[in-house]
Amino acid sequence: MIKWAKDLYPLCRSLIGKGNRETIKYFKKINPEFKIIKFKSRTKVLDWIIPDEWIINEAYLQHENGKKFAEFKKSNLHIVSYSQPIDKFFNKKDILKKIFTEKSMPDAIPYVTSYYNKDWGFCLSEKEKEDLPDGKYRAFIDSKFKKGHLEVAEAVLPGKSKKEIFFSSYICHPSMANNELSGPVLLNALLLYIKKNYKRSNYTYRFVLLPETIGSIAYISKKIKLLKKRVISGYVLTCVGDERSYSIVHTPDENTIADFSLNAALNGFKNVHKYTFLDRGSDERQYCSPGVDLPVCSFSKSKTYPEYHTSKDDFNLVTEKGLAQSFKIMKSIIDAFEIGLYPKFKYLCEPQLGRRNLYTVKFSKKNTYKKELYIRKNLLAYSNGKRSIFEISNILNVSLNNLLEQYLILKKSGVIN
Repeated sequence: MIKWAKDLYPLCRSLIGKGNRETIKYFKKINPEFKIIKFKSRTKVLDWIIPDEWIINEAYLQHENGKKFAEFKKSNLHIVSYSQPIDKFFNKKDILKKIFTEKSMPDAIPYVTSYYNKDWGFCLSEKEKEDLPDGKYRAFIDSKFKKGHLEVAEAVLPGKSKKEIFFSSYICHPSMANNELSGPVLLNALLLYIKKNYKRSNYTYRFVLLPETIGSIAYISKKIKLLKKRVISGYVLTCVGDERSYSIVHTPDENTIADFSLNAALNGFKNVHKYTFLDRGSDERQYCSPGVDLPVCSFSKSKTYPEYHTSKDDFNLVTEKGLAQSFKIMKSIIDAFEIGLYPKFKYLCEPQLGRRNLYTVKFSKKNTYKKELYIRKNLLAYSNGKRSIFEISNILNVSLNNLLEQYLILKKSGVIN
């Protein structure tokens, strides 16, 4: 995952354009199952209009002494995304009005967009802005707009059931490692994991990569009937690459399988932050909106962090370990769906565990034995075929991984389905 993210980091992604197409092309080599759904520019999708494609070739500010600042070729964050073309001279006072900074992080270049307003601008660190010399500046932006296609990459892995588990992430930000690339690389790793380990899965799995907001709105406009009929649990993967914490944004009512599953997967973890739908921020806004009402939560490591939407969102923040931690969480949820979502005890009353060697097993550590026996006995007690494995995990307040371990033991012994 970390290699994929580093490979894709330099690309200038936006809503529509070359950077997006190259990103999708890269992931198609990893997972050829991805198919492209296209939406023409200027097409109405629900209450929105698909924008034109933005083509950016070069941009910079040039002082009258010849020195250049805010060079696009040095960082694609230096240009306000979707900036209009311009080639004009300004005095320092006027050009400062078109320069954006992040005062809370004076060394960082901020990420700024003007997707739906015709405008232009540059981004600098606060320190660079303060050091700009007096004099005249040439504002040069070589950009243009044309009719194009918004592209959504969709991969579906059919299972025994048409009921679907849904994963979504976005590809619309330029060079930021956590806010942009961590989600798509995790999504692709999960797709690979299912193909390798569940060649005939119990459930169908749907994966989409799209530009945030406008992409999910366009996708919903085309797929809403299918999604509402089939999706039983969904996850927006965003900002999943750091090592600082774990975060969930719940559905509006917090009572779906998605809500229960993430609570279960994070049982026992430290630094877990749970947000209500009032704190929504990514495409869960669209998937859970009234009338759509899909059971979709958002999963992150740190939902908010100082480097957010700046050039400091790099590989000092996103690490191999951080990505692996997120993979482990989502893997446990997939395993739970495939091992058995609704465990059901086969007998009436308690089974005789002793004769099945499920009660008198010797463990090297007594406390470990007590913990495993506690999970084992209570998993049986709550397995009525109606409670999900995630609900049971939350009732027992034990980690999903530990519960699945005991589930497999009991399943192999024949006392549970």
